[in-house]
Amino acid sequence: MSLDIKREYDETEGRWNVTLCGEVDIENAACLRAALKEMLEQRLSSVEIDIQNLSYIDSTGLGVLIGAYGRMKESGAQFRLRRPAKNVEKLLRITSLDRIFL
Repeated sequence: MSLDIKREYDETEGRWNVTLCGEVDIENAACLRAALKEMLEQRLSSVEIDIQNLSYIDSTGLGVLIGAYGRMKESGAQFRLRRPAKNVEKLLRITSLDRIFL
């Protein structure tokens, strides 16, 4: 399955709103990394990613999110995942990433 990335900047909230649909795996994690990098080069601001329709994420995808979180934390901006699907939420809990992302 592929990955669909929708993104827009919310002037009122001062953050990027991103929606991920599909799967993030070794095949397309670079696309997500590039999209996040491009957004933050356009405007370094907080990021909120809706992952309700993300059906799968592997360790490569988690690595992309961890890397983005680290860059955001250094700049003082927030990086948050919201509305995870049950299977993705379970993975975040198992890896203890729920503590930093949710």
